Amino acid sequence: MDRILVRGNGPLDGTIEISGAKNACLTLMPATLLTEEPLTLTNAPRLSDIRTMSTLLQSLGAEVSGLANGRVLAMSSHNIDTLTADYDIVRKMRASILVLGPMLARFGSAVVSLPGGCAIGARPVDLHLKALEAMGADLELRDGYVHAKAPTGGLRGARIAFPFASVGATENALMAATLAKGTTIIENAAREPEIADLADCLTKMGAHIDGAGTSTITIEGVDRLGGATHPVVADRIELGTYMLAPAIAGGSVELLGGTRALVAAFADKLEATGVEITETDKGLRVARNGERARAVDVVTEPFPGFPTDLQAQMMALMCTAQGTAVLEEKIFENRFMHAPELIRMGASIDVHGGTATVTGVEQLRGAPVMATDLRASVSLILAGLAAEGETVVSRVYHLDRGYERLEQKLGACGANIERISDDD
Repeated sequence: MDRILVRGNGPLDGTIEISGAKNACLTLMPATLLTEEPLTLTNAPRLSDIRTMSTLLQSLGAEVSGLANGRVLAMSSHNIDTLTADYDIVRKMRASILVLGPMLARFGSAVVSLPGGCAIGARPVDLHLKALEAMGADLELRDGYVHAKAPTGGLRGARIAFPFASVGATENALMAATLAKGTTIIENAAREPEIADLADCLTKMGAHIDGAGTSTITIEGVDRLGGATHPVVADRIELGTYMLAPAIAGGSVELLGGTRALVAAFADKLEATGVEITETDKGLRVARNGERARAVDVVTEPFPGFPTDLQAQMMALMCTAQGTAVLEEKIFENRFMHAPELIRMGASIDVHGGTATVTGVEQLRGAPVMATDLRASVSLILAGLAAEGETVVSRVYHLDRGYERLEQKLGACGANIERISDDD
């Protein structure tokens, strides 16, 4: 099993290209099920989660081909031969539930296993199911599967009011509504850039959507959708992660393809620590020279607030900051599993429920640590950049779900980092 070895090696200097967004691509791929015509995605990231979604779509009968070194995904669902998404594939990734809405909308029925994914909280799919029920679907949970049928004549437009903004439920409802009869209004919709990106793609396919990126989305159903070619939006979580690399290790790094609008709330907090962020012709430059970062408090919130997917990485910075920071996690329970691993490296962290209090230390120490989920894994690597000695991060299969060529990207900026395996 692969591990990542990091040796604290001083300031970073160089450029990092930001890949297409994992979360956006995983949402765009199931949109192929809405049409028999080809859907092509450019700027696709090369990640294990993308391969898992490809495998899931292929198991349904879709054609999925990776072109141009995997950065282009060519898909076609003209010959779907089963409407059952099996547990053996779906259990690997929560985003698998996103095939439910498209299959139900186009084919009138679907059987989808309840999904798996990172163990960072319950993250139930009940909002997905209630949205589809509002559109007339008949749903039954049986033997770990969702058995769904649309009413005669197909799904119907409806008013869907979410009790809280759910990204996945918004995406599933949005895709299903494009082929529903009549008008669907989604209230308290998620506002993440990935939602707007999905709506842009669906619009290219012929959907009628208004308000994506706001809390109210209106969809006028159409009889059919066509094919399209669409570039995947830049990954804001990868962007924020690499913005933290020079903040933690020192130095200056330019992040190609990054925009402040994708990470505005995060960028504001990062600047409050004393880190410099400047916009360039090609992206963003982040620099910290001299003094340690200053501690800042963080509360995770739905977009456009501070992203929960950057909380673990921000905690790594706070571990060596001047002062004490309070990080409050309001999106997912059980998302401080990286804290004990950071403590192994000499961090001072006190966790009570959904709040972590971090008192910065002058120096972290390298140690063997274990990744517990995707974002936790990269937080430990970032901490290793600032630690004295060697840090070895195990269970990096979590990392490979969301970060493309991380060792090469950081290594090109001067980080002493390598991937090792038990066979080495």
